[in-house]
Amino acid sequence: MSQQFKKQLKEKSVDISEWYNDVVLKAELADYAPVKGCMVIRPYGYALWEAVQDYMNPLIKAKGIKNAYFPMFIPMSYLQKEKEHVKGFAPELAVVTVGGGEKLTEELAVRPTSETIMYEMYKNWTQSWRDLPVLMNQWCNIIRWEKRTYLFLRTTEFLWQEGHCAHLTQEENMEMVLWAMDMYKKTYKNLMALYGVAGVKSNSEKFAGGKKTYTFECLMPNGKSLQACTSHDLGQNFSKSIDWYVQDESGQKVNPYQNSWGFSTRSIGGLILAHGDDNGLVLPPSIAPIQVVIVPIPGHELAENLAQKVSDSLKKLYRVELDSDSTQTAGFKFNKWELKGVPIRLEIGNREAEKNQVVVFRRDSGVKETVPVDDLGRYIGQILENMQRTLYESHKKFTQENTHVVDSYDEFKKIMDTTRGFLSAHWCEDADCEATIKAETKATTRCLPLDSKEEQGKCIRCGKASTHRWLFGLSY
Repeated sequence: MSQQFKKQLKEKSVDISEWYNDVVLKAELADYAPVKGCMVIRPYGYALWEAVQDYMNPLIKAKGIKNAYFPMFIPMSYLQKEKEHVKGFAPELAVVTVGGGEKLTEELAVRPTSETIMYEMYKNWTQSWRDLPVLMNQWCNIIRWEKRTYLFLRTTEFLWQEGHCAHLTQEENMEMVLWAMDMYKKTYKNLMALYGVAGVKSNSEKFAGGKKTYTFECLMPNGKSLQACTSHDLGQNFSKSIDWYVQDESGQKVNPYQNSWGFSTRSIGGLILAHGDDNGLVLPPSIAPIQVVIVPIPGHELAENLAQKVSDSLKKLYRVELDSDSTQTAGFKFNKWELKGVPIRLEIGNREAEKNQVVVFRRDSGVKETVPVDDLGRYIGQILENMQRTLYESHKKFTQENTHVVDSYDEFKKIMDTTRGFLSAHWCEDADCEATIKAETKATTRCLPLDSKEEQGKCIRCGKASTHRWLFGLSY
């Protein structure tokens, strides 16, 4: 990358926060909106979200879950029925008090999440066990009035999918909760090449109004933890709060068991942070809007002719862009597509065209090789497969190397003051102790890993008996 271009882009290795904002803006993923805390997702960024939809929708539908849409305006009386729920979301609510120039008789919350409005409708549609399960998902926007915002990672408005299901039994309910978490793990691995740890949130960190929250935590290069998605066992909390019941097969009244699960555009923030480098984005091939960009050297007629033929051939196999803009130099184009993280760049000059060859550049490693055109389709397929696997294994290795088993509070505090990362430590599971740890170190309980084994020990801070090691970390 030219020195002039490097000066225009902040370096990740120097200031990851500045680099992140710079890449999001200059790679044309998103831009700041006129409303504080909101963003405009540009086409290149939205294509990443479309890839998430394209990957997850078939999995959701194969599970028998149907997509629907519910209003973004929720009567305040709905939210207030589940006391823990409304208390948890109250600081983030945006509330409509005037409509059509007149003061509303009842204030309306702008959707912070859809449990309350969806379940009121479910209640109207179900009378007996024959009407269950109710399996629905919606792709929509959410409003949470954040005080500290960050493009993609934490915005006042964001996009997500939210699944909401109701079942006759807790066994069916829990099967869906864990299925959703498994779907999310597959999405992160197979689409975004991101590794993470699935686990259970502590009571103080669980979803407001829920019984138990399952989370997928991804470690970022600066040692912070990203709550990448969640799946909630709501038990009967919401159905009881709205007096919703159905008759079971024996004629007894039963409050349905419910779950909700969500995956949002903050996942794109994690994707950017985890894989990018000083030259910009590095996109895993599975999610990259453009997998192969072809750059003929401007003014090289033979190269331009070959580039068109190669483009026509490869488009049958991959997502391909032919950059034939004659107003930009080859060097500028190389830098532009590196910034945008395109996995493979094909460079063609007259010299390559005469030999029926192209230069293949790998974005992840920076390696260049000259390849005969006749071998190109097969060769690119191998590179893309290898790149997807390599990026995932690299993030997995980074996470494992930065997961610290800690047995002393002094060591715990030292790591939090320096490298950070995941800290695996015993905790007594007392909320006051948890709050003290956060106040003294800024570390929060990220989760109790699902594969955690029972292990007798002493709480990292208070010394009380503990049966498990929890993951701690600094939250994004």
